Amino acid sequence: MSDKKVIVNVRAVKPNDVDTFINLYIQSYKGLEEYAYTTKRDIRDYFKWLLKRDPDGFLIVELNEPVAFMACDANWFSPFEMKFVGEIHEIFVHPNYRGQGIGSMLIKRAINYAKEREREIMGLWVGVRNTLAREFYKKRGFIETISFGKWMRMIRKI
Repeated sequence: MSDKKVIVNVRAVKPNDVDTFINLYIQSYKGLEEYAYTTKRDIRDYFKWLLKRDPDGFLIVELNEPVAFMACDANWFSPFEMKFVGEIHEIFVHPNYRGQGIGSMLIKRAINYAKEREREIMGLWVGVRNTLAREFYKKRGFIETISFGKWMRMIRKI
């Protein structure tokens, strides 16, 4: 039995988290590359875009080491709902840490963040064939609305 204490830290992402983001993103999207950026340059550009969109909604979870990221954008205008929504652009958890409630905690944080900014709807896009993620979101109150190519739109009233 280990006496090593696990320290949970959820904080806003900083620009110098970019390399951690890239490495964790690649590990988290193994097997789902059709829905991911696949070059480090593209992932780096994506990180910069997320940080610029809504830095207050871009979070990292650390459990002695970085294990997850979430980007919630409360400045997003959705042409599908015709209003500003809390849009989850990204959420991923390192495969070794899945099933421990980290993703659920991040969804709750995103919902609270969007509510603080007076948004009424959470939205996201998920891969049509990513059945695990679709089920994850359904269990948390999201409903499927439309599909567009390889993507499925899901929303939840908050």
